[in-house]
Amino acid sequence: MSGREYLDVLDRVERLESQEQRRLLGDIAAMLRRRASERPTSILELRGLGKEVWEGVDAQEYVERERSSWNG
Repeated sequence: MSGREYLDVLDRVERLESQEQRRLLGDIAAMLRRRASERPTSILELRGLGKEVWEGVDAQEYVERERSSWNG
């Protein structure tokens, strides 16, 4: 959207009644919330997820056990 188009939209919004402006603002806020919830999750947000599953597990023992299972 160009600067001129933006100003045209803003001018039209200013001419709305207060109640219509509030309704428009609510609709815009809802649209932004939807867009925010659609964004992909960053892998960094998963840090620490499920850490309780690994409590008390020795990492080296786990790796050795897994490796020994590879050969049957």
